[in-house]
Amino acid sequence: MELRSPAFVCANRSHAETGAVVRLMTRQAGMVAAYVAGARGRTLRPILIPGNLVEADIRSRIEGAMPSAKLELLESRGPWLGEPLASAAITWACALTAAALPERYPYPALYDALGALLDAVCHAPSARGWAVALVGYEALLLRELGYEVPIQRPDPDDFPAALAALDLLGPRIARYPLADRLSDVMGARAVLRDRLGKIEQQG
Repeated sequence: MELRSPAFVCANRSHAETGAVVRLMTRQAGMVAAYVAGARGRTLRPILIPGNLVEADIRSRIEGAMPSAKLELLESRGPWLGEPLASAAITWACALTAAALPERYPYPALYDALGALLDAVCHAPSARGWAVALVGYEALLLRELGYEVPIQRPDPDDFPAALAALDLLGPRIARYPLADRLSDVMGARAVLRDRLGKIEQQG
């Protein structure tokens, strides 16, 4: 495998003493797991933040083996990690993408939608500006994986309707694309939904 492409960092897991296995969402090849050497060093740790957009040089010398990757930062989500709501949204979107998608199957519409969602989370004045984008992303992911979606896209200005749509989508996501995942990915969604609910209570 040889691929050089922009990619979103969706997950990383420490491997051996200094490396990490990183799951990268690319437009051409979909989700790709790759080994990044030196990932726990000062230089690479800020690059491997979920949600970051990187230029990934992915290569494998042996067919079927996990490729290695070299990453260059294109856009950082680091400045938003200190904002609890934005951080929770970025964490959930990336965790869902990493856990639900099969390896090396392209989903260009999901790649584009993930980028648009992350941009909205980071640049909208408040969650009211991106809640419907989150609904749209979850619904698109279900459709792309072949599952029925039980909702219509709510009005962008109707925040309560967006939360109601999220509540309808949650059980379907847990039951279908995440049904066989051992990790508690849905825990990240629960944190996000709780924080969104507090905004609704504030009026």
